[in-house]
Amino acid sequence: MGPIGVFDSGYGGLTVLKEIINELPGYDYIYLGDNARAPYGNRGFDTIHAYTLECVQKLFDMGCPLVIVACNTASAKALRTIQQKDLPRIAPDNRVLGVIRPTSEMVGTLTQTGEVGILATNGTVSSESYPLEIHKFFPHVKTYQLACPMWVPLIENNEHESEGADYFVKEYLDKILSVASDIDTLVLGCTHYPLLMKKIRQFLPGGINVVSQGKIVAHSLKDYLKRHPEMETRLSKQQQQQFYTTDDPAIFDKMAEIFFGKMVSSKKMLTK
Repeated sequence: MGPIGVFDSGYGGLTVLKEIINELPGYDYIYLGDNARAPYGNRGFDTIHAYTLECVQKLFDMGCPLVIVACNTASAKALRTIQQKDLPRIAPDNRVLGVIRPTSEMVGTLTQTGEVGILATNGTVSSESYPLEIHKFFPHVKTYQLACPMWVPLIENNEHESEGADYFVKEYLDKILSVASDIDTLVLGCTHYPLLMKKIRQFLPGGINVVSQGKIVAHSLKDYLKRHPEMETRLSKQQQQQFYTTDDPAIFDKMAEIFFGKMVSSKKMLTK
């Protein structure tokens, strides 16, 4: 028996882990942030696949039979290859899940106009993963994407609540609404973006749903474990949480409190 692994390229996945723990508090968790090589958003497919696979393998080596890739870019550019080609070779009995599919499975139920906006990193937008996945479940829904490259730096420099952030939040919201004025649902397709929720709501017209992924992924994982008792019985339940980073633990711990909502104590994990 082992913990549930949660992987992200940096800090954003902590917003997902927080919601998963709220939904499933009895389990053990290991979080790994690849901060030394973040951000993934502007990297190519092969690089993102190599980095993600290496980190997933490290979580497997630490005893995690199930890993959640809590990074939209890694989910978009690496997850399918890992599931279909790598897992059968390296750990056929283990499983790796992402964050894009759970969000896509329910977003169509929230829109009345049939128009959905996706705000994400360059890597997630260029992958077309959200339009493709949403179309599978809701063929009638039109999706409009926009990369928001300034949002992650604002958050990671702890400027997301400052007046200086207003311009960049409003700029991207105005851009996507100018492309499709009937959008009534906006997906925050990056796990950093929930930290901007207050400002996003401030600059949005009333009546627009803003979809944050943490609760969706947590509910989806709970449902997955109900449907897969063969995996659920392999998970340890001591309510323990461990945190690892590929960068400086002191820096990680300071930043993690912003995303996770409380202090953590991490250890360094070496990468190739």
